[in-house]
Amino acid sequence: MTEPDYLQILRDRGSGLLDQKMGIEILEATPQRLVAQMPVEGNTQPFGLLHGGANVVLAESLGSIGTSLHAGPDRMIVGVDINATHHKSARSGHVTAVATAISLGKTLCSYEVVITNEVGERSCTARITCLILAQR
Repeated sequence: MTEPDYLQILRDRGSGLLDQKMGIEILEATPQRLVAQMPVEGNTQPFGLLHGGANVVLAESLGSIGTSLHAGPDRMIVGVDINATHHKSARSGHVTAVATAISLGKTLCSYEVVITNEVGERSCTARITCLILAQR
């Protein structure tokens, strides 16, 4: 049996409206590891820096997508915990997020999400836990 084409599954399913508004682009996706980019432009706070909430949206999106890929199409996913530490700012270009599974269980999945700016500096570290609900 071959490994599923997770990016094709995501293309078929479509992205959420918030992900589209934020400009989030999924580059790599498996239940164990996800990579995405998001533009800084359009996602800034009044001082021109990437909004901290934009980092959290990016992290939550990756954790939810990874959990959904792990759980399968018949299960609903909800985030139950997220935290983020902002280390450096970004003013332009894109940020890149890499979500790595910490635990992929039957009912809970957790990811560490490392977000870096265009020069490779860690700008945010987040952790998200999602709950896998009963079959629909």
